[in-house]
Amino acid sequence: MAAQDWQDTSHCGLDVSQFLKRLAMVTIGVFDSGVGGLSILDEALQQLPHHNYIYFADSANAPYGDKPPHWIAERSLQICRYLMEQDCSAIVVACNTATAEAIATIRSTLDIPIIGVEPGIKPAAMQSQNGIVGVLATEATLNSDKFNALLATLPEHCQFIKQAGAGLVPLIEAGLIETPEMQALLRSHLKPIQDLGADTLVLGCTHYPFLKKMIRAIVGDSMTLIDTSDAVVRQLLRQLHQQGLIVSSKHSPKLSLLSTSNADTLEAMAERLLHRDLSKYAIYTKTLTL
Repeated sequence: MAAQDWQDTSHCGLDVSQFLKRLAMVTIGVFDSGVGGLSILDEALQQLPHHNYIYFADSANAPYGDKPPHWIAERSLQICRYLMEQDCSAIVVACNTATAEAIATIRSTLDIPIIGVEPGIKPAAMQSQNGIVGVLATEATLNSDKFNALLATLPEHCQFIKQAGAGLVPLIEAGLIETPEMQALLRSHLKPIQDLGADTLVLGCTHYPFLKKMIRAIVGDSMTLIDTSDAVVRQLLRQLHQQGLIVSSKHSPKLSLLSTSNADTLEAMAERLLHRDLSKYAIYTKTLTL
């Protein structure tokens, strides 16, 4: 580590030995209503492979998209408090619905970096050739003040077709991804977007990147698919750099998979959906009551 980096850590009141101990224990929390946030975790494991991770799936309460806003805000804060108590140095709220309803409250309450996710409608507006963009998201996300405030900042010439993906999350949570039922449901959700001539589709829920292959089979090459996983993790990377919390040593990192429903099911889904080699991680699983 460069001398300047050591100097920067002294401003935090840490000597070299304290900083090294802190660095060795850097843990990133990733939280979602279920398995959707694994799409964010997958990208994080690619860009930041030496950190420890705690993935929290609130699968007992999934999906969040049909829950009242006040419930989502309170529950999301409760989970983030729990992750902070587990010594997480930063937390990714890897749920579009939780970000829309709770991110401001979480950031004002907790004093660690909190990274949210939101539908990539801004890059979609920039990339669209014909100015017609489909947004596939949960009902709660599409109705949220945060989403509609963002929508209001975008060019008026761009038409956004908002489509709630009702029923998609429960099927993904059940592992029923490449099934006739999923294909039929996806076709029904994508048809209004296709009929209006969209050339760009925003995947506005972290569960939906797991449907890319099936979506592509339905829409062909007629649409550009916008997935913000990479952008979210790059923001996490920037925040960790600012805090001096980038781990580059090749110690054996830990991956904890926590679920409020069934941790064994979560582990099986992680092995199925993640594209990274998990053999280098010490994996810990637990089913929680929270």
